[in-house]
Amino acid sequence: MKNKNTLPIFLAFLCMGFGDVVGPMVSLAKETFELTNFAATLLPFSGFLMFGLLSIPMGVYQDKKGKKKVLLIGLTIAFIGLLLPILSGMYGPIIQFLGNDLQSKFYIILGSILLLGAGATILQVSGNPIMRDVSAHGRYSSNLSLGQSIKAVGSSLGFLLPPFALMAGMDWTLLFPIYAILILVTLILTKPLNVVEVQREDEASASFKSCIMLLKNKYVLMMVLTIFVYVGAEVSMSSGIPILLKEEFGIEGFSLWLSWGLFFLPILIGRFSGAAILTKIKPIKFLFVTVIISILGVLLLLFGSTIFAYSGIILVGLGFANIFPLVFSITVDHLPERANELSGLMVTAIVGGAFIPPLMGIIADSTSILLGFVVPLGCLVYILFAATIASKKA
Repeated sequence: MKNKNTLPIFLAFLCMGFGDVVGPMVSLAKETFELTNFAATLLPFSGFLMFGLLSIPMGVYQDKKGKKKVLLIGLTIAFIGLLLPILSGMYGPIIQFLGNDLQSKFYIILGSILLLGAGATILQVSGNPIMRDVSAHGRYSSNLSLGQSIKAVGSSLGFLLPPFALMAGMDWTLLFPIYAILILVTLILTKPLNVVEVQREDEASASFKSCIMLLKNKYVLMMVLTIFVYVGAEVSMSSGIPILLKEEFGIEGFSLWLSWGLFFLPILIGRFSGAAILTKIKPIKFLFVTVIISILGVLLLLFGSTIFAYSGIILVGLGFANIFPLVFSITVDHLPERANELSGLMVTAIVGGAFIPPLMGIIADSTSILLGFVVPLGCLVYILFAATIASKKA
């Protein structure tokens, strides 16, 4: 029975990845709505802001009401968010509310991404632990790893589908009905599940207060900030690369496919190979290697040469692949007795994806998109500093 229950949860992981559409959507919205780089980065701001606002409260709520209920809430909120642009005429149209007013439609997209980000946040909170409840004995780790890979597929759709839509004579907003259908199917399959949730009496429940108080620990604060700047750097890269390919190298039409091939495909390869590498070297050493590779990649990107830029993007993708799980695991291993609180703080720190990209947008508007990449470079320098401090405490 548990094996059958895993299908809708795997689909929930796929839907979880839809929240990452804000990266490639920056370049699409910038062109469609004639936005500045800064205005376009308001999309990831609205989506990732939800991680900062909802992660800990939803974790506490989940502890009281159950994982399945929270999972359904996340799917429902994301579905409502995807309906907003469809009903307002962004794709369809079913009901034409706003005519052809680009500014009004951009605000609708902002609202849609806000709700999609909220849904993705809630799915993050509930998806990882509920996988344990629906997995057969001894299958949790492998199912969770597969779930993360499926999430990456959901993230990739934001890069892969828009060019197909353009080739078929349609618009990139085709993403909204496709995402909505997939989430609706997941809702329908998840609703009847009979999930027996595992209760661990030996683990104290995390609370909002216990999470916040943990930030008084300087090591924890440093590592939470590391997650904050890392996610900000990743979103800055995923949103900036398509714009860079178009404005600096004249790649039209297929810039999203090329961005995926240069950046996200190396991330996928890096994640699959990371597990094997970690059987040979310690996590803190691997963290140093990945950060240095990432810094080298951004430096190559700043040279402005096409060959250097492409090589740099690939290196950044390979380097970025394992930074999040490495920082997460290193921090939890440092204070394993506070795993619940640390998990809440780490997920909350994903809000860095809201605040770092607008900073990159401001610099890009005042100078060039190429120089805007000094922002993720600065983030990586901080991560290298944090890795140095962490290595002394390992």
